[in-house]
Amino acid sequence: MDGGVNPLLPDSILFEIFLYLDYKDVLSAGQTCHQWHAVARDEVLWKELFYRYYEVARDVPRHPAAVSWYAEFQRLYDTIPCVEVQTLKEHSDQVLHLSFSHNGYMFASCSKDCTIKIWNNDLQFSLLHSSNMKKFNWSYTQFSQFNADDSLLLVSGVFMGPRTSSSGEIAVISLENFTLLSRVRNKPYDVFGCWLNETNLISGNLHRIGYLTSCSVLWLNNAFQGVESENMNVVKRLFKLQNLNASTIRTVMVVDCSRYDAPDLMASQGEQAVSSPATATSQAPDLCSESEEEEEEPKHHAAPEPSAEASPGAKSKSEAGDGLDRFLTDIIEGRVRPVMTELEMETKVAQLLAKKRTKPPEPNLLSMEGCSQKKYLIFTTGCLTYSPHQIGIKQILPHQMTTAGPVLGEERDSDKFFDSLDHVIDIHGHIIGMGLSPDHRYLYVNSRAWPQGCVISDPLQPPPIAEEIDLHVLDLKTMKEVKRALRAHRAYTPSDDFFFIFLDVSRDFVASGAEDRHGYIWDRHYNICLAKLRHDDVVNSVAFSPVEQELLLTASDDCTIKVWRSPRTVRILHAEKPRLRKPLFSWATNQRS
Repeated sequence: MDGGVNPLLPDSILFEIFLYLDYKDVLSAGQTCHQWHAVARDEVLWKELFYRYYEVARDVPRHPAAVSWYAEFQRLYDTIPCVEVQTLKEHSDQVLHLSFSHNGYMFASCSKDCTIKIWNNDLQFSLLHSSNMKKFNWSYTQFSQFNADDSLLLVSGVFMGPRTSSSGEIAVISLENFTLLSRVRNKPYDVFGCWLNETNLISGNLHRIGYLTSCSVLWLNNAFQGVESENMNVVKRLFKLQNLNASTIRTVMVVDCSRYDAPDLMASQGEQAVSSPATATSQAPDLCSESEEEEEEPKHHAAPEPSAEASPGAKSKSEAGDGLDRFLTDIIEGRVRPVMTELEMETKVAQLLAKKRTKPPEPNLLSMEGCSQKKYLIFTTGCLTYSPHQIGIKQILPHQMTTAGPVLGEERDSDKFFDSLDHVIDIHGHIIGMGLSPDHRYLYVNSRAWPQGCVISDPLQPPPIAEEIDLHVLDLKTMKEVKRALRAHRAYTPSDDFFFIFLDVSRDFVASGAEDRHGYIWDRHYNICLAKLRHDDVVNSVAFSPVEQELLLTASDDCTIKVWRSPRTVRILHAEKPRLRKPLFSWATNQRS
């Protein structure tokens, strides 16, 4: 060959050729020579490969913590917990829920076999303790949560009884010696319960007022009261909320606003709230108004102004009585058109009775002043039908975070019988799961949408729900939806026989179960589904290790718990003696082999 001719292809030609290859072929070609290696590591090339392979929207920028497109491609490929490494078969019935301790050393599982099992997290998981709760007349265990210092475990269960029964109980177990410390009633059972702090937990109770109307009471309980006197556990009433149209308070969670500034790299690109027809937010809403005039009123209910002519209490009673009297007179004289059914009349009367007997919402809910002490109680609720379709938010005031002070609401004005919601977010669909991000700023909500524009005429006949599960992302700092709903997972159970699908959120990922026999993992930044985790039946719950997001557990109706680790972790745990060649592309070449 003539010595004046360069046998090497120009880099620009190599670059254009590599654009036609997939990532594995690019990595292989890069091992040919120094020139091809340099071109195969080109940032523009890997940016194109990234968007093409992961099908990320082109307007979504690179993760703010990523150092290069190549490294980001490798992160999504190599750090997803998608390799099954262990299957736990100690449960004899459907496994319903999983929860990790905060230090990651243990996890707990609940099951239809009515046991709560506590597992030790070593390289291989092993059973540490098992308690059968049937001796307390439980039908099954459904939920658990470790307290902040991992010394106590809250276990929520369902009492035996007819299918229509809604009674449950919460038990507290010491993790030092696995003894039962206390029990407290919990109604309805799908309130689940949660810890407010290291020693106090929140439970619920339900009081029927009418056929469709009820009152939910949320209690603060001391975990160290003796088992012998169950009623001694309830030490303070937190909130008393009116329920309309057969709705109830369920799925309570505590949001700690002091975590907002913790490192969480999900949304650093200056997100804008999305305008979605699936969600609507308002402060102190009146979403159950019967007239257009009421709907046009401001959503924030201000406290009644004191009058010089009458005391606030007298004025409140008078206005409430006048409203109810006018409504009843209109019915008697036939001025209410169209004629109301008995159920519609019950709801209207309940609204009028409670209108002036409800405390106003707490002001400055979104203010960051005093954020280090601020906590919210969030829960599912509704106002149109019994299926949960709204997220209610109440601010927990400093004096409510301790059991000291008046008991059973003795400090309340007798004229202010109910508490109002400080904020509500309407999902326009059946909520089947919720999970908080590690920094407590973002709430992820599993829901099955109602048909667009549907009208609910009978609270006991909710609309049909979609098979697709929408995963909404709500910013609790602004109370707005911040990302388009994620989709991939599905559910098939109708709204009158639904069950909860638990989800979990790590620093970078969100995972959820589904009724299509798979667990799913999405990337929080890019809004893409990264992995499907196979089971033989419905996947009810997922749980990331809080200290190692490359470790994930899934629980299923197939009576098993599966342990999943990332390809990177599997290689580390099963590493053979060191090889001489450089492991530069081992994350992909190992996958090929």
